[in-house]
Amino acid sequence: MHYFVAEIIGTFLLMLLGNGVVANVVLNGTKGQNSGWIVITTGWGLAVFVAVAVAAPFSGAHINPAVTIGLALAGLFEWSLVGPYILAQMIGAMLGASVVWGMYYDHYKVTEDTAMKLATFCTIPAIRNLPSNFFSELVGTFVLIFTILFFTQPEIALTESRSVQFGLGSLGAFPVACLVWVIGLGLGGTSGYAINPARDLGPRIMHQVLPVSAKGASQWSYAAVPVLGPLSGAALAAGLFLLL
Repeated sequence: MHYFVAEIIGTFLLMLLGNGVVANVVLNGTKGQNSGWIVITTGWGLAVFVAVAVAAPFSGAHINPAVTIGLALAGLFEWSLVGPYILAQMIGAMLGASVVWGMYYDHYKVTEDTAMKLATFCTIPAIRNLPSNFFSELVGTFVLIFTILFFTQPEIALTESRSVQFGLGSLGAFPVACLVWVIGLGLGGTSGYAINPARDLGPRIMHQVLPVSAKGASQWSYAAVPVLGPLSGAALAAGLFLLL
């Protein structure tokens, strides 16, 4: 499998299962309605497990622009591949969000709360305070990338003379699932822990485009936070890694 396709599929699975569990918890009339934060964070952790298990052997399972850029800043990934990886991640995220919308379409129609509908696509802060929300995303992503950098050793051979470093896959599927799970439990209650620009921006675009019944605004005035916060956290993690 080509690394570009692997990143699409991995990010697609991440969003399908991650946003799927959010939809199951917050939309009206589902079997899992009101099952709570523990279910959501566990679902996201296991979604990462599935995505990494599938994509790791072929792309390293970055499935996150912050991972890709963090590895490149640390000198562990080729800058020439950063653009293709991020494009693949955005495509996968948009596809995953679209399939969740299709599966839960009937439940969107019977859910009146527009914030809950938006939450099945992208993140919404518990208390809207942009500097604080930015800091939350920075800290959560710092923990993610800093941990990954200290486990990033294996390489993937793309050709006989060219290889790239692993991403999330260097941790192994289960450890990285636990890492994302504990970030959600410990640090996710403020901003919803996007910790992944593609995870938030791709689905937010789809929320704008898809005919979600009485969907409300896509809150583009907040959209920069779950993009710039994770990228800043990744840069900080890479800088500290190089310093150490």
